[in-house]
Amino acid sequence: MNKKYWMTGLLALLLAFSAGCGQKPTAAPAETSPETEAGQVQTPQDEPGDDKAADDQKQDEAEATTVNASEGTSTPPEKTSAGSTGTPVDTKDVNAAEDQAKKANIKLYYTDPEIMDLKEASKEITYSGEEDKYKKAFEGLQKSGDTELNPLWSDKITLKSLKFDNGALTLDITKPAEANLGAGGEMFAIDALQKTFFQFDEVQSLELLVDGNQIESLMGHVELEHPMTRK
Repeated sequence: MNKKYWMTGLLALLLAFSAGCGQKPTAAPAETSPETEAGQVQTPQDEPGDDKAADDQKQDEAEATTVNASEGTSTPPEKTSAGSTGTPVDTKDVNAAEDQAKKANIKLYYTDPEIMDLKEASKEITYSGEEDKYKKAFEGLQKSGDTELNPLWSDKITLKSLKFDNGALTLDITKPAEANLGAGGEMFAIDALQKTFFQFDEVQSLELLVDGNQIESLMGHVELEHPMTRK
């Protein structure tokens, strides 16, 4: 009877030991940081050397961008006091250019082929300055471009000098003998000279010299006034 009980107890002990050995131990859960528990992903910390390399790379990229931007732009030319770009404007050059651009329609006087009357004609001249205007007017009296209008002032007459001062215009000419006309022609020539230059309002008197001298008569027939004035 005792042997039966002993065998039963031994069998129960073996069964209990077998049941305990069949269960596997579970691993203890790893400790988590508050960030991990909140659902955030934890990234590894960069090394100090990596931060410096990244900063250097950003600085190099910024400098390259600045250089490229400066190469793609141009500095506007400096403005001058005259409001334009480039070199300062020379007012003398501007005035000279304006003078060269001046044009005027003037009246010139000739005679008919029979030297019977004084004929008026119109001509456009381009000039620079007042004295050049008077020079162009005198040259206009020497050529007409029309066979029906004969010049009373021969192209053999040379204008040596011309001066305008305070309303007084002085012409100094050289006249060869072949440029002389008869009494009627000489009268028309002087009349043509006065009408041509007194059309300019600023001319108040006209002095005609021959080789720098005042002469009594231009061609020996008509007395010459010194100076001639507006009538």
